Amino acid sequence: MPAIRPATPDDAASLLEIYRPYVEGTAVSFETETPSVQAFADRIDKALNGWAWLVAEEDGQCVGYAYGGPHRERAAYRWSTETSAYIRAGWQGKGLGKMLYQALFERLAERGYCNALAVVVLPNPASLALHRSVGFEDVGVFKRGGHKFDTWHDVMWLQRVLRASPPDEDRGTAPGTPWRV
Repeated sequence: MPAIRPATPDDAASLLEIYRPYVEGTAVSFETETPSVQAFADRIDKALNGWAWLVAEEDGQCVGYAYGGPHRERAAYRWSTETSAYIRAGWQGKGLGKMLYQALFERLAERGYCNALAVVVLPNPASLALHRSVGFEDVGVFKRGGHKFDTWHDVMWLQRVLRASPPDEDRGTAPGTPWRV
């Protein structure tokens, strides 16, 4: 099974190759253009500075990744993080997404995050199965939540509790987050 490690901005090109097919050939991602390597490196750096970004690596090749990032910018949302995972073609269905998510949840909880939120474009039975297998619960569906490839797509929101309460609510920010109240 692949090793899990923190991502670095230097992983951007390899991780972008995992992500590119999701952007260019599916509605799984609502991005309509593949970001540049530098833009992707900046995303990784931002996630590492406030949340977490993990990579699964096998024989020096990145085969999947999962990350947490901001849910919303208003202060009351500071204990919630939006999560996502992407797996290289040929590696899906081998338990890698579950392994990445479990490691990610530990890191996010250590940083003080209480809720993990996920967005799944429908239909996507494999992604729903993954999210439910790691403890996400269905929250609701935004009908026609996004428009890509000349088609409206429904979007399901899911939620998983990471910890019962923040480590120190009086501090005003979660450990590691760039937000200020």
